[in-house]
Amino acid sequence: MKELFWEMLRQEHRRAESFCRKLCGSKDDGDDLYQEALLAAFQGFEALRDKQAFRNWLYSIIIRRYRNRFRNPWWKRRMALTPEIAEAHSFDPTERYDSHRWLEQALKALKTDERALIVLFEIEGWSIAELSDIFGKPEGTIKARLSRSRKKMRKALVPSFSDRRPKSKMSEAGYALSKSTAVNE
Repeated sequence: MKELFWEMLRQEHRRAESFCRKLCGSKDDGDDLYQEALLAAFQGFEALRDKQAFRNWLYSIIIRRYRNRFRNPWWKRRMALTPEIAEAHSFDPTERYDSHRWLEQALKALKTDERALIVLFEIEGWSIAELSDIFGKPEGTIKARLSRSRKKMRKALVPSFSDRRPKSKMSEAGYALSKSTAVNE
């Protein structure tokens, strides 16, 4: 039975590990989540009746473990902000990572289930039907939750983009020119 578990996991390993990292927003936290989920999956593998449902079953364990992390008391989820951590996360001069930071910012605005839905659907490419099976909700509910989650993400990003928009000197100059032309006529 153990050999079958590892054989089935081999097909999903990279995607599941990547999903955990995306869900948590960091490699270390994602790896911790993945290990917790694998341990739970390994221990409960014999209870899995339909081996064809291994993928959905594994991801549902990952999602439950992720949710449980946020049910812990708030003080266990906090980490002291040391000067080294603040410096490491305060500024990234390369434009290459802007989209990654915006995605992280948008995902942080979501609840755990919403984040899992978005990552599985938009990043991992799961179908609505597969998500419906994992979350135990009708497909229409999954579509509505995806839509609301996207809206929350857009709302979380509005301040980032409005602060970065350059003020156009041409529009100010055009306004001044139109005012002076109107006065001279």
